[in-house]
Amino acid sequence: MNDDSSKRRLGRGLAALIGEMDQPLQSGTAPTTPVNPDRRVPIEFVSRNPRNPRRQFDEAELQDLASSIRQHGIVQPVVVRTVGHERYEIIAGERRWRAAQLAGFTEIPVIVRDVDDRTALEIAIVENVQRSDLNPLEEALGYEQLIAEHGYTQNDLGDIIGKSRSHVANSLRLLKLPEPVRDMLSDGSLSAGHARALVPTSDPVALARSIVAKGLSVREAERLAQNDIKAQNDPNFAKGRHREEKDADTLALERTLSDSLGLEVTVSHKASGGHLRIAYKTLDQLEEICRLLERR
Repeated sequence: MNDDSSKRRLGRGLAALIGEMDQPLQSGTAPTTPVNPDRRVPIEFVSRNPRNPRRQFDEAELQDLASSIRQHGIVQPVVVRTVGHERYEIIAGERRWRAAQLAGFTEIPVIVRDVDDRTALEIAIVENVQRSDLNPLEEALGYEQLIAEHGYTQNDLGDIIGKSRSHVANSLRLLKLPEPVRDMLSDGSLSAGHARALVPTSDPVALARSIVAKGLSVREAERLAQNDIKAQNDPNFAKGRHREEKDADTLALERTLSDSLGLEVTVSHKASGGHLRIAYKTLDQLEEICRLLERR
């Protein structure tokens, strides 16, 4: 697509992509009147869009929404497009469709719009990103799909979703991570900040597991990653760095002891024995350690 047509299309903004189709509720406000659907259709005639980047739906939240739907009905119709005779594919509103099934509804209100694959994917991504419904990996996969299949640039995507080009670039970097780290990102064990720090490291999987086991903050994870990068580039740093691999039980023991004492505890264990190191900063802390040992 050329720059002029891209700018004209992107210039329509979020309102043109979603606003005319499905007016989302503003936070903290209630609708004065429900959005009027085009029609009501049997719920089994509606299917999810397999290209929708969102894959995970919190079961407890779906149950809460189902309870609300049983009591108040579906205020916002599901936006769909026609994919066959009396068959529809969801453009926006898959969460409402899933909750309606849990609520036992046999029909749902829909708004029918005739859009192509590209526009349907745009709307799905924009709706979910604006409502923070995508996990970081789903968001990155959605951006990758628009770039690979429809020739978008990172600037285009930034314009569409209302975020900076650097946000898009940082999101796409997450796709360089190996599958085990992606899984931790998807299930929420790692945040996007944790994961981004691991991209240039030599062993992202091992570092990710260490971050999760120790409950490290993003800042601590960034320091851990920087040490790994220095070890890759500086042989002297690598030689002087303590690089022993610790299993999950040892890491858990370190954390338990650290929490109990309120001090940093390091455990080094091998078949022939090992040592336990307690770090203190003040004489008062040292005296407290001595008192604890004397009681034993």
